[in-house]
Amino acid sequence: MKKMKLVMVGNGMAGVRTLEELLKVAPDLYEITVFGAEPHPNYNRIMLSPVLAGEQTIDEIILNPVQWYADHGITLHLNKKVVRVDRTRRVVVAEDGTEATYDRLLLATGSNPFVLPVPGKDLEGVIAYRDIADTNYMIETAKTHRHAVVIGGGLLGLEAANGLAQRGMKVTVVHIAPWLLERQLDEVSARLLQRSLEERGLAFRIGAQTQELVSDDKGRVRAVRFKNGTEVLADLVVMAAGVRPNTTLAEQIGLHCNRGIVVSDTMQTVTDPRVYAVGECAAHRGIAYGLVAPLFEQGKVCANHLALFGIGRYTGSQVSTKLKVTGINLFSAGNFMGGEGTEEIVLSDPFGGAYKKLVIQGDKLVGACLYGDTADGSYYFQLIREGACIKGRRNRLMFGEAQPEEASEGATALATA
Repeated sequence: MKKMKLVMVGNGMAGVRTLEELLKVAPDLYEITVFGAEPHPNYNRIMLSPVLAGEQTIDEIILNPVQWYADHGITLHLNKKVVRVDRTRRVVVAEDGTEATYDRLLLATGSNPFVLPVPGKDLEGVIAYRDIADTNYMIETAKTHRHAVVIGGGLLGLEAANGLAQRGMKVTVVHIAPWLLERQLDEVSARLLQRSLEERGLAFRIGAQTQELVSDDKGRVRAVRFKNGTEVLADLVVMAAGVRPNTTLAEQIGLHCNRGIVVSDTMQTVTDPRVYAVGECAAHRGIAYGLVAPLFEQGKVCANHLALFGIGRYTGSQVSTKLKVTGINLFSAGNFMGGEGTEEIVLSDPFGGAYKKLVIQGDKLVGACLYGDTADGSYYFQLIREGACIKGRRNRLMFGEAQPEEASEGATALATA
């Protein structure tokens, strides 16, 4: 039986996980061709921060070496950006003219970093933080320069700042929001996090708005200037102010895009059922996910349909957050901010650096925010995902998975203290 042809554009974690799932259930169904814009095989992008911090090497974060593709009969085109797709003839064309025909096309083009549209954004020493090349640039810059500014106090920005500090740079984090990680933490836990990072030598400009990046006489960035007229020195500026789904190719070939490439519950594009999309480039029910777990869930469903089983459906994901900075533990999930119709159980020990907030609605746990002690994060996340009734364990919920006797002893101790 002649094999069908599957072409994948993009060679990141979501796309390759889809191929892995497909090879498990239908290893002989397709001739597979992969185009990757980077010169590297699939690597763990979320582990770039430990590489920057000197805790791991590039080789250690490679997930699928080149040999893996060969072992599975996959034709791999590295460092070849796809610039055109003819959906009528079903042909994919790369920048250098390399072509591949397809019966099914999988778009896994990921996302692009958002670069602030300010004067000086194109100066030497100003970069985004997205891939191995960016990481290597920062490592080399840290050897010869002293002052770094990271614009963006989200997960990626804080991980970049920590890594550069580990490399010996004096780092300032600029964040326009009222507190760090405003999408992942409430204000109390964010202040605890900021204090911990300040103890490590990081400086912060919270609520500051960047006006321009100032050049030296050689065309390299030398400072960041803010709206209030103040400046901070910067030999290196890292833009970590969020990402946008990479829909350039999809829009060019006429696929419907709205906050990403719009897909159905089967991960097929709503425009062309022969074309699928997974990962950060895809918009499912109006949401483009940027965390690994949802993307892997998408990959499993997509593989199911590529394998012609047709029974899987992706209906969305509950997500949780962790920060990859050694020695700092935080976790959040669900509606951790609370609000009307919810109740909060809070344990706060600012001097000990511990904070735990559980948000309850009716008889269900709907959100959790933990700082310091995150051991029970997975337990709370399970309760949130499953919508489990907590009526019978509400009085000991703060103790996590502790046995009733242990919780009772803990409650007695707290009451006595």
